[in-house]
Amino acid sequence: MIAQNERTIRAVQKKDSIITPRSEVLVLVDESNVSSSVRTAGRGLDWLKLRDFLAGPNSGRDLIEMVVYAGLPPAIPAWQDERDKKNKFVQWLRSNGFMVVTKDGAPAEEGRYKANVDVMMAIDALELSIEMRPDVVILVTGDADFAYLAIKLRRHGIRVEVASVAANLGNILRSAANDVIDLAGLFRTFEISPPREPRHAEPSAQAASSVPRPRDARVAKVHDAPAQIAHHRTQQQRRRRPRFRLQKKSNQEPRKAEIGR
Repeated sequence: MIAQNERTIRAVQKKDSIITPRSEVLVLVDESNVSSSVRTAGRGLDWLKLRDFLAGPNSGRDLIEMVVYAGLPPAIPAWQDERDKKNKFVQWLRSNGFMVVTKDGAPAEEGRYKANVDVMMAIDALELSIEMRPDVVILVTGDADFAYLAIKLRRHGIRVEVASVAANLGNILRSAANDVIDLAGLFRTFEISPPREPRHAEPSAQAASSVPRPRDARVAKVHDAPAQIAHHRTQQQRRRRPRFRLQKKSNQEPRKAEIGR
């Protein structure tokens, strides 16, 4: 009986000593998309928490690389302040172990800029997956344009997971991936984001609107016009009164002449 118990204990210890292989993970992040989702939740994005949540020590996975794809403001004087801020953010990411791929943006309407990184992210996803051979690729985005990329990676035998707010995720991207990682709970642990400062292009537009323009001067003249017209009419009335009196005198002179006769 005692010998049997010892054999059972040794079997359990042997089972516990077996190390389960950890999955190797490649994470690709659409920075604009995930940042927009966090702002919608009224939070500020904590990049270190996001990385630990997806492939940290307690996740049971080993992170190969976390690549962040970010668009930069246009390289023009009107966007220089915003561009400097974004470059500082990119340097912070790199100094904390993130791989960052950037693309210069182009001016768009309403004081915004556009920098589409979808093509770059899709090409890199295929190339890095072939070179690094990860067990899992995590696409941190809610953009349905990446649905075909997810299918292509799965054809190469790679498990694909999409990390986004599940409630806002469309069926196209959801069905293309093996699984969905809901980030809603993680976002609630982030600090509440303060109100965003206006972009550089917006204050300049306001400053320009406050400068007097010829059109504004014309508008001011139109507003002042009624008073000027009224004053002009008063002067005309004052000038016409003497003419009326002169007409009376001219009518009386013939009568005096008749009396003299």
